Amino acid sequence: MSSRHGSSRHAHTPVITLYDVPGHTAQPWAPNIWRIRFILNYKRLRYQTIWVEFQDVERTLQQIGAPPSAMRSDGRPIYTLPVVVDPTRIGYPPQVLSNTNSIAEYLESAYPARPVFPEGTRALQTLFVHYIQEVFSKPLLPIMVPLSHQQLPERTQSHFRGAPAGALAGPQREQAWQAVKEQFDFLALIMDKNSGDGDGVVAMGHDVTYADFSLCSVLIWIERMAPHDGWSRVRTWNGGRWSRLWDRCKPWMDEL
Repeated sequence: MSSRHGSSRHAHTPVITLYDVPGHTAQPWAPNIWRIRFILNYKRLRYQTIWVEFQDVERTLQQIGAPPSAMRSDGRPIYTLPVVVDPTRIGYPPQVLSNTNSIAEYLESAYPARPVFPEGTRALQTLFVHYIQEVFSKPLLPIMVPLSHQQLPERTQSHFRGAPAGALAGPQREQAWQAVKEQFDFLALIMDKNSGDGDGVVAMGHDVTYADFSLCSVLIWIERMAPHDGWSRVRTWNGGRWSRLWDRCKPWMDEL
């Protein structure tokens, strides 16, 4: 377990708990969970992390009464991370929440200070985040899923039946990265439309929002799991745009 504030004077003060999955180190890496870390950090909310390896997720979440994040076609529940438990709101029972977007909506509603959905942007941001998750990130999967699997704890690696195919090499790897670059190029063209009335770096033109956190969470995934073959490329694409976005989001990468 890691805590946002290590001081013992907070030992008996309720804090939000974020359930996360470890990699080869305790450094967070999973993009969907980073979206929630960004919000917690940006809103300056105190929280602690409980690390749960993949094979323990369903059992752990059932024990704490977390709702499933989705249902299979046969009606069986699917349990995934992140999950947030919030016992801190006076007058409210502890809230146990799953599904990244549902958690984001809850945190924005429960803690409206320092909004990540400025007024009038919720619909557009929701579309942007959907695009990042369902379209933009897809070409990354053949590259990043095997690399991520290799860097999971050994016990977790052995849990999966039929490990993901090995990391791409040679021409296949270059073709895969070219497909990734095409998505980055397209997104850069879209975001350049903000250049006339904003800084051209962030999605909403001026201030960082949930949309930027969703995109930067993908950048963190690449940087943590493919620092040499991946992030070294991406940070230079499109005139260094993605490195500048990283810098804009960096103040909320570290727990305060």
